[in-house]
Amino acid sequence: MKLGCAAAILLLGACVTSHVLVGKARAPILPGQVQLFLEPPKIPYEQIAVLSTSSKHAFAFTAQGKSDVVIKRLKEEAAALGANGILLQEITDEPMGSVGTGVSTEFSGARGTVDLGIGGSALMLQKFGRGIAVYMDPSQPRN
Repeated sequence: MKLGCAAAILLLGACVTSHVLVGKARAPILPGQVQLFLEPPKIPYEQIAVLSTSSKHAFAFTAQGKSDVVIKRLKEEAAALGANGILLQEITDEPMGSVGTGVSTEFSGARGTVDLGIGGSALMLQKFGRGIAVYMDPSQPRN
């Protein structure tokens, strides 16, 4: 029982995708059936939800890899709501922290002291994405 509660808490804490319903949700579909649009489709569509997600907790290190994670998560959330399209609003970089390190040494001799040091730091970024989950009638021809 305790293990089940701990797993549920971990799963809830790991949620990185959210939505706000603005229309009627439908029966879930497969994420592979969700199309991504950069501009509004030319056929009539219904808005279902505003989606937001991030690349948090993903094992992606490149900007493209993090963007792929964001798009995958948006499609999964849209599919769960029965949306067959996403009107992508933005994908942005947000700092999530930095990592730094440094080393130094000191040499003392008859002529004085010499201090040597080197340091480095890196800013860690994650991707955030927002989109609108939409439903288009499958019988309508798509452009």
